[in-house]
Amino acid sequence: MNRFAYLTTGLAIKTLSGLTRANIRIHGQENIPQGCIIFAPNHFTRFETLILPGYIYSFTNKTPVWSLADYSLFKGSLKTYLDQVGAVSTKDPDRDLLIVKSLINKSASWIIFPEGLMVKNKKIIEKGRFMISSDSGKHPPHTGAATLALRTEFYRQRMEFLRETNPDEVKRLAVIFGIEDMDNVLKQSTYIVPVNITYYPMRACENILSRIAVNLVDDIQGTRALEEIMTEGTMLLSGVDVDIRFGQAINIKNYLKHPAIVKDMSSTGEIGFDDTLPSGRHMRKSARTIMYQYMTDIYRMTTVNHDHLFASLLKMTPYQKIDPDDLCRRVFLLAEGNLRNTGLFLHKSLEEDQSPLIIDDRYGKFKKFLSIAIEKGIIKFEQGFLEKQKSRMSSIFDFHQIRIDNPVTVMANEIEPLKLLQKSLRRIAWTPGFLIKQKTVNLLYKRTTEEFETDYKAFYNKNESKSKDVGMPYLIKGKTRKIGVLLIHGYMAGPLEMAGLAVYLGRRGISLYVPRLKGHGTTPEDLADRTYKDWISSAENGYGIIRNLCEKVVVGGFSTGAALALDLAARIDKIEGVFAVCPPRRLKDPSLKKNLAKDIWNRLFEMVKGGEIEKKDYIENFPENPYVSYLRNPVEGIREIELFMETLEPRLAHINIPSLIIHSLNDPVAEPESSKQIFEMIGSKNKTYALLDFDRHGILSGQGSNKVHKMIKNFINSLLDN
Repeated sequence: MNRFAYLTTGLAIKTLSGLTRANIRIHGQENIPQGCIIFAPNHFTRFETLILPGYIYSFTNKTPVWSLADYSLFKGSLKTYLDQVGAVSTKDPDRDLLIVKSLINKSASWIIFPEGLMVKNKKIIEKGRFMISSDSGKHPPHTGAATLALRTEFYRQRMEFLRETNPDEVKRLAVIFGIEDMDNVLKQSTYIVPVNITYYPMRACENILSRIAVNLVDDIQGTRALEEIMTEGTMLLSGVDVDIRFGQAINIKNYLKHPAIVKDMSSTGEIGFDDTLPSGRHMRKSARTIMYQYMTDIYRMTTVNHDHLFASLLKMTPYQKIDPDDLCRRVFLLAEGNLRNTGLFLHKSLEEDQSPLIIDDRYGKFKKFLSIAIEKGIIKFEQGFLEKQKSRMSSIFDFHQIRIDNPVTVMANEIEPLKLLQKSLRRIAWTPGFLIKQKTVNLLYKRTTEEFETDYKAFYNKNESKSKDVGMPYLIKGKTRKIGVLLIHGYMAGPLEMAGLAVYLGRRGISLYVPRLKGHGTTPEDLADRTYKDWISSAENGYGIIRNLCEKVVVGGFSTGAALALDLAARIDKIEGVFAVCPPRRLKDPSLKKNLAKDIWNRLFEMVKGGEIEKKDYIENFPENPYVSYLRNPVEGIREIELFMETLEPRLAHINIPSLIIHSLNDPVAEPESSKQIFEMIGSKNKTYALLDFDRHGILSGQGSNKVHKMIKNFINSLLDN
């Protein structure tokens, strides 16, 4: 092989791979040992042959990385190119000797695909056993990588055995294998490193590369080449995530301990490279054992993603018609419960909070899956339900076209080897829908209460912390599940602030949930470290609870909680109505406005970093409800309210559901004129503004609050009638 051509072509490949939009993440490179290595990766695209050698080359002290390639590729100018980059034909008569020689003298590492050709349908399990699908039928995984690794280690150990007893045989083998430094060779070991490569999302469609191919090549339409360009070109150009995982190295020395094999290794007679060994049967058995090990390791490292879960549940569900919200709930429960702490490797998006799946799908995980399933005719969307198309789910697709024609089946096939995951998928697919809702509510409620307990313990201050009932979120289950209400408390307070309204509505049979906004119900120090995005997250989890408890949902809140309710209404299209009591747009309280000046003061202090200047983080607070609210107001908290309102205002026009704004005529904190402006910004035609004759901010409790409660109850009832 031409080493210079290999290195220069490798540089070109590295440059080309850098031009793609693929997001490549490497995991487990610390598992790559020093020694003679065969890398055994799964094979789904030709992309692997482009990117893998370059990365391995950089991890292995710049050792060239060569590979086996299908003999059918060695034609014309492509043969010259493959020869130059270190590829060897599977039908090369000197193949095995070349591989063992380059491994044992450490002139190259090797990539050998156990599956042989690309497995485009990702079907590698048949009746619980590894069985590779191809266009020509099915076959077990190849043992070639294991056999070659065994032969390499066999000869290394043989030379060590005979170094003293038969030095002439050792010299003969050294010539055959091109060994110059015998001591260094004998110090090495042979390894197989399993490698998994997972792509997400996997999409195939027409792209610039396929359009060029159609224009330049006659009769390419409908061919295998066009399919590969469409599938792999899309992934190259669309920014697909590629997770490459290197598994624990398999030390081949451990598989040569059978007495018959040891006898052959230590035999003083001459053994030719292609001679049949008396221990051949045991070597073949070891090769099968090793093959099973690396195949298990390769697929154990599959990076599980949202598409895998949606596709598998769609396939497993016993129902013909599926509620899309129900499907999202099932994936949510899997991702938040069953997948954690199971040893599975998860795509980074599954390691984050999965609440958006059951709230607004803001990252498009379900929407993108749904669009491809509908486009390929796997499901139809009719009257709010997904209907599985049995003919498409069970059809036998052309092996080379399946990535284009039925990617949903390919997604589901990829995680079939993960037995524990399959068990969890089957269990949740067959769980009745009402139990799925109940489990979702329980999980979210447990999360919020445990979060409060943790924060309360972490920030407890006997001089400032209120009793736990101030900050503990609570759920009131009314007589009906037809409509439920999310009540969101205000800034520096806690869920207990909403107790008056909550009890009033609960006694009238309305179900409701009052969440705790992060940073509240503990101490001002907790609040000082929170952002408005934390508060939004708390409100969203609350929405998730009430949404899965009741058929219809109304969101409402007081003060900053009112603004959070409006934020939910602007983003989530399954909310029936929204009410906001004394929402803040501009702060009227002079003491609060001073906070912004103090905020600037503190930022200047951070820049100065020294001197006699005193940093002011808090301002004294004189709340209307001191038994609920903090007595110190963190400067950063007021700044977060201002930032939140700035982001909210442009989105108020998106609210197109019935809306009720209530404000106090002489509110000393939030200007009534500001709430009027909020009201005018709301896009809904069905909206009401009520300015009530109160001289306080907290009009949900105290004298006259029953009037406000009744107005809200009537608003909710009007939505129930729709």
